[in-house]
Amino acid sequence: MAEFRPASPDQAQLLDELVAAGHLIPSGVPGVYGRGGDYEDVRMRFDAYVTRCATAAGEAPEVLRFPPVIPRKQIEDLGYLENFPHLAGTVFAFEGTEGQARAMAETAGRHEDWSEHQCMSDLVLMPAVCYPVYPAIGRRGPLPAGGVTIDPGGSYAFRHEPSGDPARLQMFHMRELVRIAEPETVQSWRDGWRDRALELLRGLGLDAHFDVAADPFFGRSGRMMAASQREQALKFEILVQIAGPEPTAIASFNYHQDHFSALYGITTADGATAHTACLGFGHERIVLALMKTHGLDVAAWPDEVRRELW
Repeated sequence: MAEFRPASPDQAQLLDELVAAGHLIPSGVPGVYGRGGDYEDVRMRFDAYVTRCATAAGEAPEVLRFPPVIPRKQIEDLGYLENFPHLAGTVFAFEGTEGQARAMAETAGRHEDWSEHQCMSDLVLMPAVCYPVYPAIGRRGPLPAGGVTIDPGGSYAFRHEPSGDPARLQMFHMRELVRIAEPETVQSWRDGWRDRALELLRGLGLDAHFDVAADPFFGRSGRMMAASQREQALKFEILVQIAGPEPTAIASFNYHQDHFSALYGITTADGATAHTACLGFGHERIVLALMKTHGLDVAAWPDEVRRELW
């Protein structure tokens, strides 16, 4: 079982306030919550705000939508279990006889371990919203001139890291955009969106700043990979103080170089291996940042913030 990260006093207080206000609905499992109407309204309005900003920047990304599960083979091919085994969520299902089903039900009814009656399926929970994009684009053949920009939307993603911090969820929405093209085009797009997103979030009254970051790689070799990622500035995050001793990342901007393109055979119009980058806005964290900054009563938020979102 993953180690539970207890909340700091101010994180616990914020969670209690969010629950009391009806913004979050506890499920009994840390990091898994239902959402109230105002919370979801702000989340969806922020998503539309990102779409408007992309349009204003002259982008018309192709819209693709995927379910919150992907084939298990894909994370095997990606080496995800080598780099992030502590975050993965695998889907298991029952495939036994009637007698085994009764035994499983009886064991489950006693709240005892019934995993021996389950078999691994061909699915895993979505680790990153951009993952299904790359094989889908790879199947098309060479990219058109100038590459493509894909909008996979604000789908659910999963990370198995139970915590008492309301900003660290196990199931959460990431609104992503993905750029696939020549290296210079992709890097310029990533850096442009990093600056645009900082302006976008500050325009909502958030005290946001960006910094070089690294993914949460696993183990000793993972620490070396994280150091290399930081050194090459392949990942940036936008940070806001929500609750706790450290600011929270609410958006990230990642340059993958040719990692995904080489795996899925994505080439540019002239036959070279394409490069990829993605950006992701953490919906729930951004809603929390807005509520922490402007208060839990959404109707009382500053007029300039409501004008941007409403």
